[in-house]
Amino acid sequence: MPDRYQQFTGSPPGRFMARRLGLPQPAPLKRGPALLDGPVLLGGKGRLGELLERMGFVLGGERPAAGIFDASHITGTAQLREVYEFFSPVIRDISGRLIVIGSGEGVAQRALEGFVRSVGKEVRGGATANLVYAAPEADLESTLRFLLSGRSAYVSGQVIRVGAAAPDPPDPGTAIVTGASRGIGAAIAEVLARDGAHVICADVPAQGEHLAAVANAVGGTALQVDVTSDRAPAIIADRGADIVVHNAGITRDRTLARMSEDEWDSVLAVNLQSIERINAALTGVRRIVCVSSVSGIAGNRGQANYATSKAGVIGVVEELAPKLDGATINAVAPGFIETRMTAAMPLATREAGRRLNSLAQGGLPVDVAETVAWLAAPGSAGVNGNVVRVCGQSLIGA
Repeated sequence: MPDRYQQFTGSPPGRFMARRLGLPQPAPLKRGPALLDGPVLLGGKGRLGELLERMGFVLGGERPAAGIFDASHITGTAQLREVYEFFSPVIRDISGRLIVIGSGEGVAQRALEGFVRSVGKEVRGGATANLVYAAPEADLESTLRFLLSGRSAYVSGQVIRVGAAAPDPPDPGTAIVTGASRGIGAAIAEVLARDGAHVICADVPAQGEHLAAVANAVGGTALQVDVTSDRAPAIIADRGADIVVHNAGITRDRTLARMSEDEWDSVLAVNLQSIERINAALTGVRRIVCVSSVSGIAGNRGQANYATSKAGVIGVVEELAPKLDGATINAVAPGFIETRMTAAMPLATREAGRRLNSLAQGGLPVDVAETVAWLAAPGSAGVNGNVVRVCGQSLIGA
């Protein structure tokens, strides 16, 4: 469903009225795999200059596309003034991305999270702000290519941790995406295929026609399987995939007092228990990406079953991340994404979902897909145990 409010505020009369009344003015987001067009301002420790130039960016200049401050050297709270001194004069000029690099150790480093989340609510024009805690030996290229491109258009206010890791083979290999017949799952299949993976699109037999269409469109393979069946873990594990994306999910919304046992059990079975069972059967996988939800972080009225399952997905990531040998597991947590489900919401609920984030608009399935593809990429071997919200920096539960 088109965002008619955004269309209206994009017109001259709409812009005038929004400014006069102090209403949100959502800017069109520049999506896609291309890197930002414009120079990058680099401050702080400055160890990233060579990498940024190798990526094709010019350091310094007017109308910067991004501002990056390497704060990994900051160990005392008095040094936090350096972040203020770098960004304060230029924040209004940055048109795309504001990024802080830190070490993640100590009081001053923790303070950077408050800074980034605050300025993420101050930047305008579709700009975003994120914090990357990086180990000294971390390979940051994959993460910076994501954050400094249209792929991260709906990712803001996030804290991403990148550790040291051995490099991966450059070939992404084979990916299995569950719940791939439509919506976010179909978008994930498309983006992974674009990035060179052979995609096995999995979904329940009832979605066979839609599933085949998606698989054909991405040059992949269709796999009809119910993730809750007893045979599903073996069926999926036997495919020997390098990447497994746990996207299959259902909702059965109802307040707890009215919720039936089946509505509780079915949501937990699909959204959480199937992931545990499939993960236990996997061997040789390099990347596991789980789709959680902002509801699993903040909760949501009428979604006790769904929020429980999605919080449990985050628990799966936290439990397995330190135990995997040579593999990674991460989660994405979408906020309000424009899908058929959100299009069916009552108008007031839908508009609240769209506006209550720093970008004042809903995300698209491709925003989730691009984040999954970054986490699954060969260059992301050091990105492990993260939960990345794709929510435009939601103002609820943020």
